[in-house]
Amino acid sequence: MLAARAELPRKGIDWAALGWMFLFFWYISGVTQFFLYATDSIGWRGFRQTILLSGFWLVPLLLFPGRARQIAGVLGGLLWLCSLPAFGYYLIYGQDFSQSVIFIMFESNQAESAEYLSQYMAWWMPLAFLAYGLGAWLLWRKIRPVYLPGRSAIIVSLLIGIATLGYPARHLVFNDGFSIGLTKFEERVSTVTPWQLMVGYHQYTQQLSSMQELLSANAKLPPLKNLVDAHADQPGTLVLVLGESTNRQRMSLYGYPRATTPRLDAMRDQLAVFDNVVTPRPYTIEALQQVLTFADEQNPDAYLTTPSIVNLMKQAGYKTFWITNQQTMTERNTMLTTFSEQADEQVYLNNNREQNTRQYDGDVLEPFSKALADPAPRKFIVVHLLGTHMSYKYRFPEEYDHFKDRQGAPEWVTDDQLPTYNSYDNAVLYNDFVVSSLIEKLASSGGRDLLLYLSDHGEAVFDSPENDMLGRSEGKPTSPMYTVPFIVWTSGQWQGSKAADFRAELGRPYSSSNLIHTWADLTGLSFGEFDPSKSLISAQFKQRPVLIGNPYQPKSLIDFSLIKPKGQVALDDKKVVQAAPIN
Repeated sequence: MLAARAELPRKGIDWAALGWMFLFFWYISGVTQFFLYATDSIGWRGFRQTILLSGFWLVPLLLFPGRARQIAGVLGGLLWLCSLPAFGYYLIYGQDFSQSVIFIMFESNQAESAEYLSQYMAWWMPLAFLAYGLGAWLLWRKIRPVYLPGRSAIIVSLLIGIATLGYPARHLVFNDGFSIGLTKFEERVSTVTPWQLMVGYHQYTQQLSSMQELLSANAKLPPLKNLVDAHADQPGTLVLVLGESTNRQRMSLYGYPRATTPRLDAMRDQLAVFDNVVTPRPYTIEALQQVLTFADEQNPDAYLTTPSIVNLMKQAGYKTFWITNQQTMTERNTMLTTFSEQADEQVYLNNNREQNTRQYDGDVLEPFSKALADPAPRKFIVVHLLGTHMSYKYRFPEEYDHFKDRQGAPEWVTDDQLPTYNSYDNAVLYNDFVVSSLIEKLASSGGRDLLLYLSDHGEAVFDSPENDMLGRSEGKPTSPMYTVPFIVWTSGQWQGSKAADFRAELGRPYSSSNLIHTWADLTGLSFGEFDPSKSLISAQFKQRPVLIGNPYQPKSLIDFSLIKPKGQVALDDKKVVQAAPIN
């Protein structure tokens, strides 16, 4: 074939034909990513990857130019079919397809799938699919051979392969271990057809296996000893709302000058606002492993060997629900999904591949209402928000874009920092709407109900002139990373009870790593493992060092009280608190 190619007349490279080939293959992967990027629904990384990796499919067309159109038709048809789930998912949700969607697909039965299609398949969607296929067909008609002289086709094809698929594949070779390299390779091809489905399914099976191991271990844990429920015969709904990346110092409920929490401010007389609670770690998974279990900074692995708060409530006879707007089946979030799968019912709302996606927490309100309407007399509902997670501009809809200028912003915030600073406050403003709406919905149910809201950790967003940090770093801790809101609302039927009068406890220094003890005390539960000295509302409360830091590096643990109010750690005189038992 190469010899036959050499006998053909040469007029140089047909760049237009090469461009049509590339556009055809890019269209199949790129059109969905283009729409996502153009509508500001997601960052540009996925769109960029489609441009890079779509060129790989030029290789067989250049090696066999005489059959270029036939090869393009077969490859294009297969790729188009593989791209339909992502395209359809975008039409329905305006979001990116991910392994989380694959998780839900495989966890759904036939009846659920039929109900899903009947509910979401609009009349215009088949027309959109037809137009999408028509576009691919019109581009395919433009395909024509590109002949390269001599062995140039082999050399050019090799270079294209290295420049496209070979570029992310380098991680398989130049990394510390194949597993790490494979993860990085998958990250870089996960937006492009057909790798999107392949990577999604592979990651789904991996995370499912890890989750099943964790769930199996959890199921073998012995029940809590001598569990006694003071309200055993009383109906009621108990709600735990987990926020994300929300620093209480940016909430007007806690004295911030901008009105970022007007709805919670208006109901303040109904709330117990604890103002001295900190998180043990500034990362979601690591923090919640302690917050939701008996683990703490001195026993960080106890989340693997002790019951969780969901186990506790199930043992107490509550029907349990988990409603989450966090990502589900990702390597990073396997532990979160494991916690959620311990509940009787789960609602997964966020199936995006990336966090930098417009996924609004208001979506939790409808499934929350459905959970409240469930006929079970005793319910425990966990609502896990995406809160004020970076990137902040994706956390609130347009009508909550309230803070746009310097009014109310500190003078040290630079012009470059101001948009980000304002976006965070707008995210807090929308979070106020969501949390207050959850309280209002629970209040309208008229039962013996309780809601506790806290954030997993805070976030530094240019909070002081001494520190212009953005984000979180355990190696460089500042106050905003650890100060979290901790708010309790109780219904009228709680009035006069111990749990409804918290005035003496609002300022106690407390680590959310001990939440399970406070939660048990709030809800009238006692058991062998319960320690009232670790309950924020107990008369037996005992003040301890409020430890923060990496518990696997005990010498790095410090007492949070040694962090200066404006956000800087007192590094010169900080006292290291060893991870020895503190009674």
